[in-house]
Amino acid sequence: MISLFGANKDPEIPPSAEPETAPESGSAEAPKSGFFSRMKQAVSRTRESFSSRIEGIVALTRTVDESALEDLETALLTSDIGVQTTTDILAALRDRARRQAIEGGDELRALLKAQLRAILEAPQHQIPTPETPPKVTFLVGVNGTGKTTSAGKLAAWYRAQNKSVLLCAADTFRAAAIEQLEIWASRSGVEMIKTRRGGDPAAVLYDAATAAKARHINELIVDTAGRLHTKTGLMDELDKMRRTAAKLVPGAPHEVLLVMDATTGQNGLQQARQFTQSAGVTGIVLTKLDGTAKGGIAVAIARELNLPVRFAGVGEQMTDLLEFSPAEFVDSLLE
Repeated sequence: MISLFGANKDPEIPPSAEPETAPESGSAEAPKSGFFSRMKQAVSRTRESFSSRIEGIVALTRTVDESALEDLETALLTSDIGVQTTTDILAALRDRARRQAIEGGDELRALLKAQLRAILEAPQHQIPTPETPPKVTFLVGVNGTGKTTSAGKLAAWYRAQNKSVLLCAADTFRAAAIEQLEIWASRSGVEMIKTRRGGDPAAVLYDAATAAKARHINELIVDTAGRLHTKTGLMDELDKMRRTAAKLVPGAPHEVLLVMDATTGQNGLQQARQFTQSAGVTGIVLTKLDGTAKGGIAVAIARELNLPVRFAGVGEQMTDLLEFSPAEFVDSLLE
C-alpha cells in the first residue's frame, strides 16, 4: 500500500532567482475559511491512498469485527502513521468494540477521526510570548529539508499579522545559504542580518539580537546550519547559539522549530529524535506536505516525539505556509 502523504520539489531558491513582490505589511494570509480547502488540496495524495482504503473498509462493514480492524491496521501501517501509533489506535478501538459494538463503517470512521485528532492535539501548547520583544525563533534541521525557504515563508506569515520581523542568516557554512535568505527577505519585505560565509554563527546571532532589541522588532527568525564544515559538532554550535540568545533576550530561544521533509516519512523520525534531544525542539515545520503520500508522519510525530506540528508547507509560493490545525488536517484526510 502507498504510504500516507508524496514527493513535491520544494527546492531552495537559487541565488539567481528573481524576488517576487513582497507582501504588504497589512495584507492578510488566506482567509480562515479558505484554510480547509488549502489543506484539503495539500493532502490530496495522502487522501487518495489512505482515505480510499478506509472507504473500502467502510463500504464492506456493517458491524465492525476483528477482520475490519485488521484491515484498518494495515491501512494505518502503510500510511506512515507508525507501528506504535497504529497499535495505540487499534487498542482503543478494540476496547470500544468490547464495551459497545461499533455499528458500521461510518461510526468506525468517526471514531478513527477522533483518535487521530486527539493524538495531534495532545502535544499542542501555548506559544510563549516574551514580555519584551523580540520573540526569538530558531529553525533547525538537516540540509535539504527547506529551512531557508521556511524562514522566508515564516517571515511573510508574521508580516501578514502586522508584526515586524528580522531574519538572521546564521547558516554561514552552506554554499549560497546567505544569498538565498536574502532573496526571501526581499520577497517578504523584511530586513536581514548577515556575515561573511564561514563566519561565526553565534556572532551573527549576537548582532541580530542586538539589532532586534534596538529596533523593537517583534519576531527574530534565525536560520541555522544543517551541518558544519568545522571540527565543532552541529549540536555544540546550536547550544552555543542558545546561550548567546539567552544572554541578550530573556527566555530565548522562545521557539525551536525543527524543519522536516514530509516526503521522508518514518525515515525522518530518527533525525527528529536527535534534534529533539540535543537542540531543545519545541515544534515541527512539516515541509513538502503537498507532494507526498506520507502525511501520516504528522500523527507519528505527535505520538512518538510528543511535539506539535506548528506549520505545514503546502507549496512553493510565499503564502504556502499554513499554521497547522489538527482538526482541519484530519477532516481533510477523512471528510
